[in-house]
Amino acid sequence: MTAGAVLTIDFEALAANYRLLCRKVAPAQVAGVVKADGYGLGAAKVARTLIGAGCRHLFVALLGEAQVLKPDLPGDIPLYVLNGLMPGAEAQCLAIGAIPVLNSLDQIERWATLAAAQGRKLPGVLQVDTGMSRMGMPADEIDALLAAPGLLEHIDLRLIMSHLACADEPADSANAAQASRFEAITARFPGVPRALDNSGGAFLARGHFDIVRAGIAMYGGAPSDGANPMQAVVALEARIAQLRTIPAGTGVGYGLTHHVTRESRIATIPVGYADGWPRCLGNRGSGFIAGIRVPVVGRVSMDSITLDVTEVPAEHLYPGAPVELIGPHQTLDAVAADAGTISYEILTQLSRRYERVHLPALAAEHDTRHDRSSAA
Repeated sequence: MTAGAVLTIDFEALAANYRLLCRKVAPAQVAGVVKADGYGLGAAKVARTLIGAGCRHLFVALLGEAQVLKPDLPGDIPLYVLNGLMPGAEAQCLAIGAIPVLNSLDQIERWATLAAAQGRKLPGVLQVDTGMSRMGMPADEIDALLAAPGLLEHIDLRLIMSHLACADEPADSANAAQASRFEAITARFPGVPRALDNSGGAFLARGHFDIVRAGIAMYGGAPSDGANPMQAVVALEARIAQLRTIPAGTGVGYGLTHHVTRESRIATIPVGYADGWPRCLGNRGSGFIAGIRVPVVGRVSMDSITLDVTEVPAEHLYPGAPVELIGPHQTLDAVAADAGTISYEILTQLSRRYERVHLPALAAEHDTRHDRSSAA
């Protein structure tokens, strides 16, 4: 093993999570959000797995992501670009074969102008703002669009969408308020399919329109407050690089921010913030050895972490011994909670320095640049 840790990605669990979401929101369809390189797990492999599980709609955030991913997709799978198009990018989007999410009147006008020049309708998605004040057309632009129907004559409107601000908090009244606004807006565009819900929205107790855009729940993160019904997709295991015994009162790590109060066994593992392990987990995070929690002591360094392993029986402590960082004893969401952040951030920062092992799944292939061979 040449890397500091092994990141195992279970594509069968990814597919199972996708199918669970499909059952949850039926008869709505579930689209897969594969932005940020499939939440850091490899967009092409994630996309092939989802397509094998029945997915027929995929979303990325940026046109550059679409350019990389589109050649790996079957021609009948639409790929939508959530952030829309920067001025001047319209012809490139058309050449790639991606479908822009049109977030403003200006974007619609530019896409319609290209369509008119092409002498044909071009596919597009309309995003409306229902209360998040982020991407999407505000009310005055929606009025202006409907007052100028010539614009939409050039666009094959595939979908109208919006985004929930508080879907991970099911009791928040903003969810119902946004759904009500979405109903009112989309009634002005009869016959066009609708998409409002994300992973959290899929678990709200109401109907789910026509398409649900699934992200973090597919990847094993908790979609909302409470128990997590999703299967874990990733596991991260480091190995002990060095063991030492230090006397009471000894400081540990940069700045000597931790001093042991007793003679202690300290294990160093070759994982750090350069590997996406948050620096803020110094003196607050943990790992697990043989099911025993071992706290991080001292700061997280660029390439290493020190753990107090004094409570671990000696037979489990040796150079090369496994240390669970994400797994059955410490979930992705638990790591995020310790770091004061969300599972999305932990997942998308997991480094390409890790050795990657891909468990078998539908159409998931090994990347020989980063994966162990089957003989390893």
